[in-house]
Amino acid sequence: MTSKINFVSPAEAVKVIKSYDHIHLSSVASAPQCLIKAMCERGANKEFQHVHIHHLHTEGPAPYAAPEFEGIFQLDSFFVGGNVRKVTQSGYADYIPVFLSETQKLYRSGVLPCDVAMIQVSSPDKHGYVSLGTSVDATLAAVECARTVIAVVNKNVPRSFGDAFIHTSQIDTFVEDDTPLEEAHFSAPNEIECAIGRHCAALIEDGACLQMGIGAIPNAVLAQLGGHKDLGIHTEMFADGVLPLVESGVINGRNKAIDKGKMVSTFLMGSQKVYDFIDNNPGVAMMDVGYTNDPFIIAKNPKVTAINSALQVDLTGQVCADSLGTTFYSGVGGQIDFMYGASRSEGGKAILAMPSATNKGVSKIAPVLSPGAGVVTTRAHLHWFVTEYGAVNLYGKTLQERARLIISVAHPDHREALDKAAFERWGAHHTYIKSQTPVNE
Repeated sequence: MTSKINFVSPAEAVKVIKSYDHIHLSSVASAPQCLIKAMCERGANKEFQHVHIHHLHTEGPAPYAAPEFEGIFQLDSFFVGGNVRKVTQSGYADYIPVFLSETQKLYRSGVLPCDVAMIQVSSPDKHGYVSLGTSVDATLAAVECARTVIAVVNKNVPRSFGDAFIHTSQIDTFVEDDTPLEEAHFSAPNEIECAIGRHCAALIEDGACLQMGIGAIPNAVLAQLGGHKDLGIHTEMFADGVLPLVESGVINGRNKAIDKGKMVSTFLMGSQKVYDFIDNNPGVAMMDVGYTNDPFIIAKNPKVTAINSALQVDLTGQVCADSLGTTFYSGVGGQIDFMYGASRSEGGKAILAMPSATNKGVSKIAPVLSPGAGVVTTRAHLHWFVTEYGAVNLYGKTLQERARLIISVAHPDHREALDKAAFERWGAHHTYIKSQTPVNE
């Protein structure tokens, strides 16, 4: 720790917050919980009102979004994470629909003010630089634009490279707290998810540059890639599933056209193993989200293979990924950034993968999207569609051909009803298309 830094308590640091301020919180594992707690204590004492909170997904508690803080805090998040889902659905918190690539632009363009940025950083090096560690995303933009920057210096924050470094001169107030970062652990893939993983893995070529999210399906895909060669990573995030492939040399970035040999990401969510992996690792570049998620940057690498998921898909290929009908469940995120970027990449593949039905047996493939469902990925952006029953390529296909192919990978219990819906929509023409269109091409 450098002697030039004067630390204050969290309570002292958050005294800068005043009514009507807009606060940015660093994301995912880097949410500054000690500052959040101190801020909420001030809020409970009604020392201010109408303070707006902005962030992407965060791990850990989000007490400022609780109903008892109505009129004191207003959460306007860029993504509806699990810790704020119920309060957002009930109207106590709200959501700003925005491409993940443009979250930084909201600050830099002045569309959203940033009065106070509350972040978490690594210990300073001998040159006075700290690292944003596991989350650069829109936080770097917030630091650049904020009236006041409050940083929690935490020895557990990894010293990541890329765009993650900021100089201590850019920080106004320092707090010291060495609470371990929030970890995320994921259950092993079930039989359905493993089947989806096999179908996706079969589409991934040697030399591909991968983007995939978190959870059981990405882990199932990664588990199938041990025999591949020269894979790269350019993604918005990664988790534990990539580590064995890095250790075995499968992921080496050798085929990348830009950031050759480097794994590029903008935030991380996983176990302590992931945080340790990026610490002082020049092979990982934690970049501004305006870079990682720019479709035109993404497309510069060859064979970009983007694998994303959804809540519902209709027979024409419209993808709902952020809501269950009118009920918001997550957010736009980076899906369209990467689906479009992958489709522009030379030899790239945009893949949408999901189970054919919910755990309760309800088909996730529907004749039309549920009323109020949001189209995150348009039918024109959807190329490869994968369920546990196979993979179909919709690119260049007519509406009726697309319906035929989508129905072919629906759950068998629902295919007859979906086929009937297609017949009612397109008439006898659909029967002809059904007989002419090959499946799983």
